[in-house]
Amino acid sequence: MTRSKYESQGFLRNHSKTYKVPRRPFEKERMDSEMKLIGEFGLRNKREIWRVQYVLSKTRAAARELLTLDAKDPKRLFEGAALMRRLHRMGVLDEDKNELDYVLGLKINDFLERRLQTQVYKLNLARSIHHSRVLIRQKHIRVGKQVVNVPSFLVRQENQAHTDFALSSTFGGGRPGRVRRRTLASKKGGDGGEGEEEES
Repeated sequence: MTRSKYESQGFLRNHSKTYKVPRRPFEKERMDSEMKLIGEFGLRNKREIWRVQYVLSKTRAAARELLTLDAKDPKRLFEGAALMRRLHRMGVLDEDKNELDYVLGLKINDFLERRLQTQVYKLNLARSIHHSRVLIRQKHIRVGKQVVNVPSFLVRQENQAHTDFALSSTFGGGRPGRVRRRTLASKKGGDGGEGEEEES
């Protein structure tokens, strides 16, 4: 069966789900907890919470499935080690927690803490969690040598120490911003005018 011209040009693609909506949309306790998380971590909307919850549920489901297997089962040994290694690299789990049981104890806050927006605020690069989001979106923040403008970017453990202002940013020693340049130009213009008056 030949592919149509639309498929070959990339018009029809299968996208996997990135979040799952709550089964009960108007449950008061869940709505209150979601609003608290939005305020605490400076999230844009509830979809950002649902996306992290989806990742968390998939991770815990994988750990639950592996725990049903025998302790010496090759699948459990191989996939379990890979899962733990990934969580350690992300910084979600501490290095000393090497058992699958710890994965079942993960909370949504553990993933939200690893977001770039949260890390920038905790590194005192921003005045508030909302200011942190603005800095990231305006490309003032880099992770390593790469400028990242996605607030939900998950910072790995080894990159945490390399999160700083971008070299091209005003805050990182780059070119002054538009308002700053205008202020400096007006000061220079004012100094020149005073000098001419003194000469006359």
